[in-house]
Amino acid sequence: MCLQDPRPSRREFLKLAALFSAAGAFPLLRSLEARAAAEPDAPVRIGYLPITDATPLLVAHARGLFDAEGVKAEKPVMLRSWAQVVEAFLSGQVNVIHLLSPMTVWARYGSQVPAKVVAWNHIDGSGLTVAPDIHEVRQLAGRTVAIPFWYSIHNVVLQELLRQHGLKAVSRPADASLAADEVNLLVLAPSDMPPALASGRIAGYIVAEPFNALAESQQVGRIQRFTGDIWRNHACCVVFMHERDLNERPEWSQRVVNAIVKAQVWTRENRAEAAALLSREGSGHYTPHPESLLKQVLVPNAAARGRYLADGAIRHADWHEERIDFQPYPYPSYTRELVKRLKNTLIQGDAGFLASLDPEFAATDLVDDRFVRQAIAALGGMGTFGLAEGFARQEEIQV
Repeated sequence: MCLQDPRPSRREFLKLAALFSAAGAFPLLRSLEARAAAEPDAPVRIGYLPITDATPLLVAHARGLFDAEGVKAEKPVMLRSWAQVVEAFLSGQVNVIHLLSPMTVWARYGSQVPAKVVAWNHIDGSGLTVAPDIHEVRQLAGRTVAIPFWYSIHNVVLQELLRQHGLKAVSRPADASLAADEVNLLVLAPSDMPPALASGRIAGYIVAEPFNALAESQQVGRIQRFTGDIWRNHACCVVFMHERDLNERPEWSQRVVNAIVKAQVWTRENRAEAAALLSREGSGHYTPHPESLLKQVLVPNAAARGRYLADGAIRHADWHEERIDFQPYPYPSYTRELVKRLKNTLIQGDAGFLASLDPEFAATDLVDDRFVRQAIAALGGMGTFGLAEGFARQEEIQV
């Protein structure tokens, strides 16, 4: 993608904005109602993007965990953009998706989409990758950084990082002049980010894996910070399901969530095997990524961790964060803090709904945790994921 012509990214955002409007959503929701009436016992139909964020959904299918729970599951559908994911979900073509956590806030409160978060899909798993000659965040001043979407944890964390270094996020045309303390944000598809960085058209990008690992392996960029080293154990993508299914098919919904939670446990215990399973070499061909690249993300590497500690990509060694990890419980404190921070985050388009959105209300209304609580309890509690028992925590955000 040529950065002098940002129209593809803008079209993507405008398409999502249209889908998340009453007029745009209405025909799709009518289609959803028709599908539900015609197929009240619809199987699990997963829609996903080929990023590591989708791991639990794909592992649950590949390992036959849905079948083991007594629910039918079709082969997951790989989609190419968030707009495609949302369109397929709203129309009922798919009924279980992973979605950027801030995007669920936009969907439910900016657009009244009748869906809820039922679990977290993964934690951390993203990073800020910069050109090899950049070694400090301040060096991004006057330059362009790519984000995957305006409503993303990447955008929220990046802007916090910039503020703490005396920089200001702006959204300007690619050829616009920038002040000495400004950083221009540009939405790019993850797959477009490494080539744009390699060509020098952007100074960095913040995105989910394995695109940070890809820049490393191609030697076109270096990881400046991991997002999980700024917001500890943050959610990135979450599991989003239709309220109709949650309310009218609670037993089915419980079994779906059970399978996803079991997939997270299995992935934590079988990281190398998970990388092989999700790779392009795997029998399911779930992603276009080589096994070696996925292992860079999923499999702990002491040598790599030492390097990240030395160059500052990891500054909170005492947090003991994995590059990507998996735990399903959607802590209310995270949703509350996310909504608060979205209110002070530059977001292109109409974000007026955020001004009146009560973080306390969103923390309870956005999420339906009935099913994930039962699934966690059946597997031995939060200790299974290396966490303290209970469903409360305090958010830790330290640049």
